[in-house]
This record gives sequence, structure tokens and C-alpha cells, in this order.
Amino acid sequence: MPDGGVRAEPDGDPAPATADVAVVIVNYDSGDDVSRAVRSVHDAAGDARVDIVVVDNGSRDGSADRAEAAFPGLRVVRNERNLGFPSAANIGMRATTAPWVFLLNPDARVTAGTLGGLLKLAGDRPEAGVIGVLTRGGDGAVYPSARKVPTYAEATLHAFVSPFRPDNRWTRAYRLDGWDRRSERSVDWVSGSSMLLRRAALDHVGLFDEGFFMYVEDLDLCTRMRQAKWDVWFTPELEVTHIGGTATRGKRRMTLEHSRSMYRYFVKHRSPGALAVLRPPAWLALRARAVLVSRMRGER
Repeated sequence: MPDGGVRAEPDGDPAPATADVAVVIVNYDSGDDVSRAVRSVHDAAGDARVDIVVVDNGSRDGSADRAEAAFPGLRVVRNERNLGFPSAANIGMRATTAPWVFLLNPDARVTAGTLGGLLKLAGDRPEAGVIGVLTRGGDGAVYPSARKVPTYAEATLHAFVSPFRPDNRWTRAYRLDGWDRRSERSVDWVSGSSMLLRRAALDHVGLFDEGFFMYVEDLDLCTRMRQAKWDVWFTPELEVTHIGGTATRGKRRMTLEHSRSMYRYFVKHRSPGALAVLRPPAWLALRARAVLVSRMRGER
């Protein structure tokens, strides 16, 4: 067995050689949400030939087994332990060969549009390496899944003001709140909970940075895409409903993990050369913010 507790080959049928898009779903104790996500992909395929791969991160709730039983031909890769989202997503992407990869969270489902329509739009934008789609929360409200990379001031004020005043102007600027998401546009980054990736762009810039365990890997990948002159795009052509946080809600460890991931991004992209002197205070500020938020949420 390879290092990391990963089976050498996924269960189920081999990858379809003629798939137009590979859909990769990383699962960790997601209950029946993962089956609903797979069903929504089948229902929204349109004229696209789809290869669906569920990468299970050592779940103990039988969710991957139930999905596999419900959908004959579904390919499942089983990791013996939780490797984190970026590593598991990379395993899924490496197990596929389609020219496009669509990442979908297990607690999300496609609710409008088709993958075939999304691929047609993507094909008309040869410079787009990443395309994000319209995302709604469980209450139906539009979620700001496409955002800007904030300035240092915006990032700091968003971090420390938003726990007390979520609708502050710095948070609104970071989330691009003046835009209703009904139009297409180029953005700085889009959420990995539902993103379309061009295989050629991944071959150029690389897959997710596995130094992240969870959070911020999508921002990092989009940043590397833009640095390599690939566009990051948003479209309402496809719509996804994302419940969010089913495997992480209420866990202090995950809030602290978010601060670690933000620091890794800060070191990689925002503090080169002489700005490296900002790293120690940035680390202290990020951890202080994480502890504050965790306590306010009553996390354990």
C-alpha cells in the first residue's frame, strides 16, 4: 500500500476514457449528503459525459459505502485516515483524465443549470484556468463564493471587526458585496466548494498545495493561476446549494486550522523579502483572532 494509507487503485470501474469532466467529491463523515451530491451531478450532467470520483477521508459513518451501493459504477478512493481536503482532492484529480475537473463539496448539490452548459461556457474562455459558480446557502441566500484578495488594511480590519460587526465596510469590500452575482466577471479567487478547473492549467501551475490541511488552498491555487496568467472567472451559468460546515461546525481545532492556513498563504504570497518582518506579528494576530472567534462560537 502506498504511503499515506491510500489504496493503489480506486474501487469500482476504471476512469471513462471519454469523459468530458471529472467530478471529484471529498467526503469525511458527511452522512447521506454525499449521496445527494452524487445524485445532483447525475441529474445536472446535461450533454456532458461525467466521471464521478468520491475520495473518502477515513469516514466512520458508512457514507461512502452507501453512496457506492446507491450508484453502480461510482468510483470510490478510500483513504485510511483524514488526509485533509487538498491532499484528498489531489488524489481524486490524479485518478481522472478528463480535460476538466469539477470539485464539489459533499454537503453541496447542483440545483440549476447543467455541467454541459458550464463546459460550453468554459470552452469559450480559453484563458480561464478556474471558474467558480453561483452558490447559495441552505436558506437560499447567495453566498459570496467569489471574492477579492484584500489589502493588508482590509484583511486586518475584516479579521477583527467582522466577529462583532459582520456587515462592516471592510468585510463588504473583501466579499464584493456590491455585486449581485447575476453577471459573469473576472475575480481574484473562488471557493473550492464548487469550482471548475482546466486540466491544462493544473498541468501548468500544479495541483493544490498539500501543505494546507483545510481552508485557503483554493485562494492559494487561484493566486498561482493568476500569477501564471490564467484567468479566474465567475459565472451564474451553474448554481449550487451548499449547506456548509457539516464536518467542521463547532470544532475549535478547525478554527485554529483556518488561522494556520491563512498564515501559510501570508508567508507564500504576501510577505516576500523585507516584508518577512511582518510574519511574527501576523501569526500572533491570526491566532488571537482564531481564539476570539472560537470562544464567541462556544467551540470545543
